[in-house]
Amino acid sequence: MKKLLLLTLLGVALTACANSPKVKPVAQNANDTAPFPAAQVGFTRYAIHLPAITNENNTKVEVIIGKEMNVDCNFHNLGGVVKQEELKGWGYSYYVVEKTVGNISTLMACPEGTNKNQFVTINHNLGLFNYNSSVPLVFYVPNDLQVKYRVWQPNAKTMQATAE
Repeated sequence: MKKLLLLTLLGVALTACANSPKVKPVAQNANDTAPFPAAQVGFTRYAIHLPAITNENNTKVEVIIGKEMNVDCNFHNLGGVVKQEELKGWGYSYYVVEKTVGNISTLMACPEGTNKNQFVTINHNLGLFNYNSSVPLVFYVPNDLQVKYRVWQPNAKTMQATAE
């Protein structure tokens, strides 16, 4: 009787392990996925490796490129051009910040002592990226810039628009 109970418990445990979802390991380097080019002199390669989640089709990724700067009370941003390139033979995209222009700001008069450190961004036109845990998002940016990102998922509640 004890052997039967032990075999039953062992069978249940093995079934549970076999039916558990398989989590794909996240690549540690962009070259684990494809042969992305090395960064040129004066540039840094950033790769965003996203973990596998359910409903990746409902999720988007916002990429923020910029640098920490000491700024006053004006609205500040960096000018720049971000170009999409294709990894030949693979069909994957990567992105290169080609040009950056210094600090662009409004010209309001600011009170003394209003300076603060702030992450100043490039206003690029890439929009939101589709969430894809299989392929990293790869960016080449000048050494003085950083790449940050934010994951956007839909709220469970949908709202009805007003017909006018």
